[in-house]
Amino acid sequence: MLEKFTAPIGTALDRFIAQKQEQFPFATGELSQLLRDIALAAKIINREINRAGLSGIEGSVGEENVQGENQQKLDVVADVRFIRALIKGEQTCGIISEEDENLIDTKNPKAKYVVAIDPLDGSSNINVNVSVGTIFSIYRRRTSLNTPPTLEDMLQPGRDQIAAGYVLYGSSTMLVYSTGYGVNGFTYEPSLGEFFLSHPNIKMKENGEIYSFNDGLYYQTSEGIRNFIEHCRKNQYSGRYIGSLVSDFHRNMLKGGMYLYPATKKHTQGKLRLMYECNALAFLAEQAGGMAFSDKERILDIMPESLHQRVPLFIGSKNMVKQCLQLLNEEGQEKAAKTKKTEDRQVTE
Repeated sequence: MLEKFTAPIGTALDRFIAQKQEQFPFATGELSQLLRDIALAAKIINREINRAGLSGIEGSVGEENVQGENQQKLDVVADVRFIRALIKGEQTCGIISEEDENLIDTKNPKAKYVVAIDPLDGSSNINVNVSVGTIFSIYRRRTSLNTPPTLEDMLQPGRDQIAAGYVLYGSSTMLVYSTGYGVNGFTYEPSLGEFFLSHPNIKMKENGEIYSFNDGLYYQTSEGIRNFIEHCRKNQYSGRYIGSLVSDFHRNMLKGGMYLYPATKKHTQGKLRLMYECNALAFLAEQAGGMAFSDKERILDIMPESLHQRVPLFIGSKNMVKQCLQLLNEEGQEKAAKTKKTEDRQVTE
């Protein structure tokens, strides 16, 4: 009976990070400290979210952010908290945030790393008590130490990430991250103030039966996307769409499924941000055995052109993504054939 009450709690995040540090022979503790800084800020945001309804920080600020979206109070709070934690941690020389237009120089020129972050994804869902999240990517800087960070440091393809992850604030708060050696999830124990390993070596099912898609966009998408949605419906897949990217992705990674936000008539280049959302989740998906593509190429191979670049996203279980890409490819072939037929007819005439 006593064993029930004295059973091990589990491996704390700090201990796990220390144990895995040997996987990075070039590191001397800075990356470990950077991950701890992110975890600390996540604990603070967790507290703010849990008391949002009582502290009066729900709702809109009344202004638009750089993305042209209505900025929520908690967007601002999360942005400030994470930037402050990263600056004071002194392990990053530069930060880019979905909430800020330009690169942030942390005035830590000796730091080896730069961070891209979406401080609070899905923040409008706070008002209705729905799960939200934080998404982050970590890169090694490209410019020399003891110099200010530049766009060269930030505009790196996703394949160059050395770590990426997200924090899910829901019925429990989870930190999920990868340093390129698999994906591990940690659940927050508020009474102890610690994250503990709860989901070791997460693997995504190759065949999923959940599709996450905003059905209101159905007629705004291409024929190939509509064909894929019909394929899911005919096979009686479950349609699950929360509206918080982290929440949708997390469910599909654990249960098997696919999230898609294609190009639409309104957002012809896609809506999700490459640097703040797509790269990090693509890194995690591939580490867990899944796939992540835009409509044209692997997400991690896209060379970013701007800090707030948008792309379509198809991410999740490998065979579902392949099926979607196949239908998109067939649509492209049909269009090419029709174009050629029209051109041949014009030449003949």
